Amino acid sequence: MTTQTHTDYAAAALRISTGVLFLAHGWMKVSAFTIPGTVAFFEGLGLPGVLAYFTIFAELAGGIALILGLGTRLVSIALIPVLLGATWAHSGFGWSFSNEGGGWEYPLFWAVVQGVVAVLGRGAFALRVPQLDQRLGQFA
Repeated sequence: MTTQTHTDYAAAALRISTGVLFLAHGWMKVSAFTIPGTVAFFEGLGLPGVLAYFTIFAELAGGIALILGLGTRLVSIALIPVLLGATWAHSGFGWSFSNEGGGWEYPLFWAVVQGVVAVLGRGAFALRVPQLDQRLGQFA
């Protein structure tokens, strides 16, 4: 039996809450904005439309992985470029995310949070898969 610390519980709270947010944002791109709408938004920014599909997948799969605590460090690190891309995409709308079109401070803050999650690791209440943990090593 492993004794959990306050840091383990804090890491779990941060991991799970950001996982839920990623899942919500990915699902919003599918259900509210629609996949074609999200592709059109990306193309309107001058980005290849295929990046919309990668972003949706990263947010949905990454959110689920974070909630479950699977590959937490690796997933968090992989999501940082997605968030930096969102920072760039929203940079033309000003600093505040409450501006029309959203601003850049929220995705930038979220990128920093993912860096913290990567450093802290999965914490408490994570699904343990010994084979995956062994393969990922320090990135589990």
